[in-house]
Amino acid sequence: MDNPFVILLIGIAVVIGMIIGLRINAFIALITAAIVVSLLSPGVGIANKISDVAAAFGKTAGGIGIVIALAAVIGKCLMDSGAADRIVRAFVRALGEKGSSSALAGSGFVLSIPVFFDTVFYLLVPLARSLYRSTKKNYLKYILAISAGAAVTHTLVPPTPGPLLMAQQLGVDLGMMIGIGAAIGLPAAIAGLCFAKWLDRKMPIEMRALPGEDETTEAVPDSKLPGLFVSLLPIILPVALIGTNTALETRANGERAAQVKAEDVKDWGALSAAVSGAQEGPLKTLAGFAAEIPANPTDEQKAAAVAAINKALTDREQFDTGASLARANLAIVEHENRKVLESALPETVLAPHVWDTAKRTAANTSKFYGNANFALLLSAVIAVLLYVRQCKPTKSKFSETIESALMSGGLIILITSAGGAFGAALAAAKIGPAIQDMFPTESNTVGIGLLVLAFAISALLKIAQGSTTVAVITASGMIAAMLEGMTLPYHPVYLATAIGGGGLIGSWMNDSGFWIFSKMSGLTEAEALKSWTPLLCVLGLVTFAMSILLSLVLPLAQA
Repeated sequence: MDNPFVILLIGIAVVIGMIIGLRINAFIALITAAIVVSLLSPGVGIANKISDVAAAFGKTAGGIGIVIALAAVIGKCLMDSGAADRIVRAFVRALGEKGSSSALAGSGFVLSIPVFFDTVFYLLVPLARSLYRSTKKNYLKYILAISAGAAVTHTLVPPTPGPLLMAQQLGVDLGMMIGIGAAIGLPAAIAGLCFAKWLDRKMPIEMRALPGEDETTEAVPDSKLPGLFVSLLPIILPVALIGTNTALETRANGERAAQVKAEDVKDWGALSAAVSGAQEGPLKTLAGFAAEIPANPTDEQKAAAVAAINKALTDREQFDTGASLARANLAIVEHENRKVLESALPETVLAPHVWDTAKRTAANTSKFYGNANFALLLSAVIAVLLYVRQCKPTKSKFSETIESALMSGGLIILITSAGGAFGAALAAAKIGPAIQDMFPTESNTVGIGLLVLAFAISALLKIAQGSTTVAVITASGMIAAMLEGMTLPYHPVYLATAIGGGGLIGSWMNDSGFWIFSKMSGLTEAEALKSWTPLLCVLGLVTFAMSILLSLVLPLAQA
């Protein structure tokens, strides 16, 4: 089939039809859609179509499987050890009873970074109910505050699966995704908290007893909970390690060590002679200006020639580097191109550049401890040791706890990897270039248009099939397929946050989060539709608006 839009529609129809119409698990639906799209795509031999899907699945799983599994272990140990409870109580004490809703929102915001939303809600709802027993008011505000904080970071901040895979598929550094996701998520959570306070006044709801609720259960005393610092350590350690790596890499890339300087050229005449007649290869890129370089150029002529060379080094396609540079940092693009240029010129013409500077060496070192897999492994070790110290489990209980955590993460890994395979199949179908042709050529229009499209696709998928994780995974795969050969006027992290915003829109009865909220809080379906659904719309719209705003005022463009 030659029409990529028809292939796209068929792929979406397969996903939505199987999940909604047939109630089939998202993993089966996404893999089936990936195979269908692959079979319909032109240009690839049919013998390789299924194996290509499997390869894309494996590539995605290799990128996120370890992190998701470790995050599941961390979340389970934080809950069972009482560390999560300690964090919540610290927030409440710091802000007082009047600020209890802010404390709940803040607790949800922090805990949903390593812990899945449903787990965080299970954890915090008992505290919200305890607060209502004390104040006899504001119950709706309390439970909406939990949701406002937890839903945002669950959707925007790794290592939860949605933002983790969005970062991977869109070529976003994990530290950048954490930083910008949190920066955009914070005002969204604040807006959600304000909405919760307003709706609580308009629609006050009294707390109702839950089936089987034990009113006599006593809270664990503070003396039996772990300390605040050690409770927070499994959360802040990976963020600190990954963030440090991002900072050091940014500093090293800022050197632009591969750019040519006038003193790097040893023989201007030989340079002109080498490239002026080039008909192919990397030197052809420089042929346009080389003929105008005299054997003994003036300083102005040297500066103009160097500027032209450095401009050529930023080209992501003209030099045959053998590396994928489509979304690489510009410093890396220059480095790869400079290596090709140096190898094509005689050694007497251009001095080799020094890439391994002190800053680059520090950045390379940080890649080890700032690697997400290693950082989460350290965090998991700390969380497990904390659980063992606090709970002193038997060997069988310890094994059961870890296995339970890994089983909860296993399905997420399957769904996430299947989403990656679906996105790869769409990319192979050349949907990206077809959609790119729909936009005007002006980069700013293309950029804002892509943000709108990213948000809209994610929102439609969320409304249709209910899962935020599936929506953002699928949408990011589609958008990633469109980016090939495109230069954005902003960092692709804003595409990820726009997709995350869309994934919050339109939560209703096909969303497991809707049922977790309504059943655990004791609200009716109608009350949940009037409170939970509009709250997530507020979160999604503010996230989208902040994505557009920051893409304009803080573009962080790589090219």
